[in-house]
Formats: sequence, structure tokens, C-alpha cells
Amino acid sequence: MRSSDVVFSSFFVFFISIAVFSASFVPVAVSQEACRSYTFSTTTNGALQTYQTCLDLSVLSCSFHWTYSQSTGVADVAFRCSGISSLNWISWGINPSGQRMAGTQALFAFQNSSSSAMIAYTTPLDSSPSLIPGNLSFGVPSISATLVGNVMTIFARLQLTAGTTTVNQVWQVGPVSSDTPGIHATSGANMQSVGSIDLLSGTATAGSNSRSRRRNVHGVLNAVSWGTLMPLGALIARYLKVFKAADPAWFYLHVTCQVTAYGVGVGGWATGLKLKNDFNSNNDVHGNIGAVLFAMATLQVFALLLRPKNDHKYRLYWNIYHHSIGYAVIILSVINVFKGLDILDPEQKWRTAYILVISIIGGAFAILEAVKWAIVLKRRRTGSSERKFSDSLNGTNGYTNGRAHSNGV
Repeated sequence: MRSSDVVFSSFFVFFISIAVFSASFVPVAVSQEACRSYTFSTTTNGALQTYQTCLDLSVLSCSFHWTYSQSTGVADVAFRCSGISSLNWISWGINPSGQRMAGTQALFAFQNSSSSAMIAYTTPLDSSPSLIPGNLSFGVPSISATLVGNVMTIFARLQLTAGTTTVNQVWQVGPVSSDTPGIHATSGANMQSVGSIDLLSGTATAGSNSRSRRRNVHGVLNAVSWGTLMPLGALIARYLKVFKAADPAWFYLHVTCQVTAYGVGVGGWATGLKLKNDFNSNNDVHGNIGAVLFAMATLQVFALLLRPKNDHKYRLYWNIYHHSIGYAVIILSVINVFKGLDILDPEQKWRTAYILVISIIGGAFAILEAVKWAIVLKRRRTGSSERKFSDSLNGTNGYTNGRAHSNGV
């Protein structure tokens, strides 16, 4: 192998290695303020309100504080959320039937816009919650709320069944307009605010929200397949096939990468259809691009079966078709991954991680393209010099050994 081939191969392996490594990059999330460091301004019989146990909840910058007596079933609780304004409502509740919204027995609070008074009440939630006051399946002898700065808190006393230990908890933050609570966001952290809590030990577990889990699976499958493997497959084909030593290895690597991307992508596309059917999702642009990608990628797979030989008269047209569709799929894939990130609205670290991966792949394309053309131009100059030298030896310029040719001589 020529030295230029070795250098180029080293560049290629280096960028592929970094791209694959960076796919597993996950930035470290910033911890919330510890709930134990917070002091409530409310008082009980002249003393500051305190609680035996507290937990920082996993999402929405909220915490839960409580004192519980198992023998009586009485729980004094405080649900606190930061980053809240008078244009928000907050809610925390217990769901006896599971880790989901429907069936939740909720505490609810927001601030009245005209009087600035806090409104706090109980409301049982069904599949289409009205958020109007109502009695819960357990007693709530007292409930109140405060808004201090950007921190809103609900205080309540719950009368649970004596002996209760673990409960399913659901919490949420949403908008208020003209003293009317609105629908909370249906993506990101707002779809992850469920779990269970042990009132005795103070431990909590994250919930297994079915919709959130399926959306995350859909996003990961498509980001890996369409958004990462497809561009890598194109990188392999464009920059390895120029070397004879890499033939036919580059072809099998390219096919393996693209077929794997297609297989994983089909799974991502299928989960997207399932999400749309089950939850009446209305993300037309994202879904339409996904359908086009699936159709174009399927054509690419079948095109492999109809690939003419290198010397066939139709091979040029096949190459034009294959390259055009391939690069169109890659561009649409990256666009649709970002569309999906906008819909999922995950933590910023996930968006940053994908931007890093696609930036490295894009940078590899740019650098390897420059290296490739440098090598190609060098070969052309070398080849031209060799042909001129060969022509002078063979007399193709009309001279042999310094004597001119003449017809018949």
C-alpha cells in the first residue's frame, strides 16, 4: 500500500473511532438544590414548620416533605416547586391504581390573579381531568398554599389508611390563564413525573410511564439508525473505495452499516406508528418525513439487488440514482432527528450529545474529502509524469533514440 494510502486510512480510522466513541457521550446532569437545605417560612404554633423526611423529586424542580405516623395513617406533607410564577399551577397526588395520571387523588394550587390569594383544593383526576374541586378517596382535613418568590408550596394533612407504607405519587406543573388552569406540557419532564415513595424509609423510585418509555425508545432507535449509522455508512463508501487494497472490504462494510441502519430504523419507524395510533399524536411534519425516509431507504435496499456490474452500460445511471437517494436520506435523517428532539424535549445533554456526534461525522467528511482530493491530484500528477516518461522511451512523440521516424524507413 502506498504511503498516502496509509496516511488516509489512519485519518479514516481516527475519525470513525471518535464518532463511535462520542455516540456514548452523556454529559453530567446538574443536581437540584437539596431539599434538606430548605427552611419553610410557615409556622406551627409559633415555630417554623419542619418535616421528618424529604426527597428531591426527579423532574420539574420539585421536592416532597412529610411527617408520617404509620399507626394512625396521618401524614403532614408539603409539596414544593421552584421556578414558579403566578402564571403556573402545581399539583401532587397519590394514585391507588398505578403510576399514571388517571385515578390520581390530587392536591392542587395556584394564585388568584386579581386578589393574589392562593387557591388550594383537592381534585380527583380521570382520563380527561376537569381540575375542579372534589373529594378524594382519603381524607384531607386541611390544605393551603403559598407563593414566596418563585417557590410555590402546597401544605396539607392527609388521613391515609393506617398501616400504609408505599404509595404511587404523581406530580405536575402547568399554566394558568385568567384564573383558569390549562393543560400541562405533554413532552419531556412533564411526562416523567410519576413514581412510588416509601413513607417510612423515605426512598423513592422513578416511574415507568409507558408513553414516555416508548417515545424514548423511538427516539434512540432513530437517532442511532437514520441519524448516525447512515452517515457513517456513506463515509465508509466514499473514502475507502478509492483504494484497491480496501476492495471489496469497503463494500461489505458499507452494506453492513446501511442494512443495520435500515433494520434498526424500521424498528424506530414502527414504534412511531404505534405512538401515533395509541396516543393520537399530531406531529405531521416529523411523521411525514419519517414515512418518506422509510420509502427511500427501502428503495435503496432493493437497489442493491439490481446493481449492474461495473462495466454495464446502465451502471452510470444506477450510481447517480444510488448516490442521490443516499445523500437525500442522510440529510432528511438528520433534520428529522432534530424534529424528534423538539417533540421529545429531553434534557439539553441529549441534544448536545447528538450535536457532538453529527458534528464529528460532518467534520470527518470535510477533512477526509480534502485529504482524498489531495491524494487524487497527487496521483494524477504522478500518473501524467509516468506516461510522459513512458512515451519518450517508446517513441510515441515521433522519435526513437534521438532519430526521427520517416515513412518507409
